[in-house]
Amino acid sequence: MAGVSLLALLDDIAALLDDIAVLSKVAAKNTAGVLGDDLAVNAEQVSGVRAERELPVVWAVAKGSLINKVILVPAALLMSLYAPWLITPVLMFGGTYLCFEGAEKLHQWIAHKPKESSPEERVNQLNLSKADLLALEKDKIKGAIRTDFVLSAEIVVIILGSVAETSFTNQVIIVAGLAVFFTIAVFGLVAAIVKMDDLGLYLVEAQAAGRKGYLSGLLGRGLVNSAAPLMRTLSVVGTVAMFLVGGGILVHGWSWLYQWVEPLTSLWAILANFTVGLITGLLVLGLITVIKKLRALS
Repeated sequence: MAGVSLLALLDDIAALLDDIAVLSKVAAKNTAGVLGDDLAVNAEQVSGVRAERELPVVWAVAKGSLINKVILVPAALLMSLYAPWLITPVLMFGGTYLCFEGAEKLHQWIAHKPKESSPEERVNQLNLSKADLLALEKDKIKGAIRTDFVLSAEIVVIILGSVAETSFTNQVIIVAGLAVFFTIAVFGLVAAIVKMDDLGLYLVEAQAAGRKGYLSGLLGRGLVNSAAPLMRTLSVVGTVAMFLVGGGILVHGWSWLYQWVEPLTSLWAILANFTVGLITGLLVLGLITVIKKLRALS
């Protein structure tokens, strides 16, 4: 009997782990867009600091991100336990916000060309005192943690929405586990991205000094030259993904629209989600712009 009970217990554990694995894959897929934006935003936030301070800044923001999730994960789970009816409205609000943020970025790209620092500004930055540099670094960290709080909230709620139909135990394991995993993965990649050009420069210098061969130098030049394009690509991919994810959330929230999109093939469904996200984002951006102009006139 003991052997039978043990086998039954192991079977239950295996079934639980299988359910968690399947649901985790679904949740990870649904959060892909926000994660892409989270990666691009955090890499951009921590760039521009002194080379020797890049990794400490990444670590400081990563710790702040973990604290954000310590706050957000229990709050989301309590909502699931005591007010599950709030999940869909919160998801809809979050999806709308993602669409708006994507539209805002699109507007910035079209209407405003990025300004490069002038030589005088770069010289002034280099001549700042150590105290001023530390103050700027702290401001960067605080701003990055504030931005991460919004993105982390979206990630946690999207994960929770993806597993809302499973047991509360599964929700706790999946939401908490993925929140920690995504934090480690995102900031590990951020650290690799911000140090990529330094690694490339080291390889180039090592080849010039005769310590490395031609291939190492070639790899180093490739890393140096690809750092900036990679950041731009991440920004574009993250913005497109925001429309896709935000639009997908809205499509699933509006039952009449979901019934229309569901029979479509995968490609057309993706285009439909993107279109809904783009239109929603532009409408919200236009509405907020009008409100701001009316306030300015009053």
